[in-house]
Order: sequence, then C-alpha cells, then structure tokens
Amino acid sequence: MNEPRRRVVVAMSGGVDSSVAAAMLAAGSDEVVGVTLCLRPPECTAPARSCCGTDDLEMARRVADRLGIPHYLIDARDEFEARVLRPAWAEYSAGRTPHPCVLCNQELKFGRLLAHARSLGADAVATGPHARIEPEGEGGAPVLRRGRDRRKDQSYFLFALAAEQLRAARTPIGGMTKDEVRARAAELGLPNAARPGSRDACLAARDGSFAEALRELFGGPLRPGRIVDVEGRVLGEHRGCHRFTVGQRHRLGVALGRRAYVVEIRPERDEVVVGGFGDLECDGVVAKGVRWLVEPPHGPLRVLAQTRYRMPVVESEVRPAEGQGAEVLFARRAAGVAPGQAVVFYEGDRVLGGGWIERRLGGSPSTVPEQRSLTDRGP
Repeated sequence: MNEPRRRVVVAMSGGVDSSVAAAMLAAGSDEVVGVTLCLRPPECTAPARSCCGTDDLEMARRVADRLGIPHYLIDARDEFEARVLRPAWAEYSAGRTPHPCVLCNQELKFGRLLAHARSLGADAVATGPHARIEPEGEGGAPVLRRGRDRRKDQSYFLFALAAEQLRAARTPIGGMTKDEVRARAAELGLPNAARPGSRDACLAARDGSFAEALRELFGGPLRPGRIVDVEGRVLGEHRGCHRFTVGQRHRLGVALGRRAYVVEIRPERDEVVVGGFGDLECDGVVAKGVRWLVEPPHGPLRVLAQTRYRMPVVESEVRPAEGQGAEVLFARRAAGVAPGQAVVFYEGDRVLGGGWIERRLGGSPSTVPEQRSLTDRGP
C-alpha cells in the first residue's frame, strides 16, 4: 500500500537557492506548493533589494511554472513592517545595529508562512538557506548545523527558531555548495541560474543605507550630531547616528591620520565615537533573549561564539544569568562587536543557541595592527 504524498510548502524568493530547493523536492515524492511572501511596504520609496522587489516575485512565478508546481502570493506587508522593519528602526534609533534577517526567519518564514502551510494541510516549510537541519537529535530535539558551503553558511540567521519551527523546516540545499546549486539550476534550465545573489539588506535608500531607508519610511527626524575621538575631541559632524555601526570604516567623513573605525554610538548625546582598530576590541559581551536548541546549561559552558554574520568564531565561555541573559567571555579579545547583533553559540558545526548583544565587556583601548573594515560584508 502506497503511503500518501506529503505536502510541502516552499518559500520561493525568486533567488536561485530557493528555486533549486523547490526543484529538488518536486523531483521527489512530495507534493510541492510554491509560496512567495509579498513584503515590501506600499509606501516605501527606497529601491528594493534581495527578496522584496517586483522582479523577485515575477521570477518566483516563472520558476514555479518551469517546475510545474502551483505558486501563490501571501500579502505579509503589515507583518513585515510591524515585526521586522519597525523593531529594526527602534534598534537603530537606540544606537544599535539590528539584524532583521533573524527576525524575518523567526516571525515570517517560519511564523506566518508555517501557519499558512498548516492551513493548507502541509507537513513542512522548505526554504533555501545554506544550513542543515537534522529532524531528530538527542531527546527528539532537532539539530541545526552549518551548511556545507562555509562561505555561504546561514545557520547564524536561524538560531532563534523554536524547536517546533525547526521540526517543520526543510533545507534541501544545505548539503550543497553555491557552485553546485548554480550548476543544478543550469541543468534544470531555471531562468535564474546565472542571476546574481541577493544582497544583505532588503531595502536601501539612495545612499545604499538600510537604516536611512527605514528613517525615510517611518518619518524619523534627522538628528545631526558630533563625531568625536576616544579622548572626546570633536573631529566633525554627522547627519544621524543611525547611519553608523560599530566597526564601520568607510564614509566616516573624518580623518585621524590613520585608519579610523566607529567604536561606539551614543544616541543620547547624538555622538559617534571613532578610534583605531585596537579601540574596537572587547573581552566579551552581555547577551539578552538567549535561546537554546539544546538543554540549557546550569553553569559555564565552553562554546565557539560568532558575533556577526560571516565573522570568524572565537572560543568563549557562556555564563548563564538570570532570566534569558548570559555573559559571554572570549578566550581572546574580539573586535567589531556591535550591540544589537546576535551572538550565536556553536559546538563544531552544530548550533547550540544564541542571544542578542546588549553591551560589550572590557572595551578599553589597546594597540594592535590595523586591519580592514569589519562591516564591509554585511549589517
């Protein structure tokens, strides 16, 4: 007796990764339904990037037609604004550097979309991230691991998913490299096989800034202020703290006679502090909203901590604190750690959990060799 076909909803962004994920599932025994979330706020005038543009919606439809699967649009614009964009703007306004991709995965791709999938009788939601999910680990809990292609690994974005969300998640391309994904797309004749990859920010203002796009969208006031060095000397002026992030080196508008980086943002004074590379270093972080994908530790735990997307990990010790807090102490001083970003804990390639960086620990200046910008590769 044949088993009934499983129904799987695939989140199709128009990119090559989610398209190949849909193709792999469609080639198997599953009944595949393609769904694209319509996210772009109608009042937004900033150019769309990544998965939020009209071109992406049309590409997703074309791929679905090529694969012979049904394709639907879900209007998630209100949820995207309320659960992703507004919280991101609140973080920028507070002098922090948010990571909206984590919230988008948690609230929309595996929140709203998962609920919609279940209303259709689907067993799972598949997406195209470079990450691997093993459905059952010790004690029946799902295991989240890095993708095979470490250059494209996106497990960092998924640390905040609940166990229920991970159980329903499928990541078909997690065991492939990006080159293999593109080769498979070309073999299948997909129209986006050679399409450039998406950029990190889903919206960008004319100056290329995601934060400025949010200010324009929500009508936030321009709050100019001073740029100072670590000694408090005034070096220049800026047009808003939201335009800066810790670790930024480009477009500062000031000169120190050596490479300068943003080392602190003080929104209460409308001040941006710049210094040398050594001024970026800290001994650890205080994290809030910590979530665990394993049994929460009752004492100190040795981990590999990643404090920014695509940044190298650093050996660390996590010390649980009251509530969902923790102190994360680095084995060696780390640079470019920005409040508002996620700190994700790994054991090898396995994600143990993570939280949100509240503040740095031991960030006194020191002298080390200068290096390139720490924010050239993403928010």
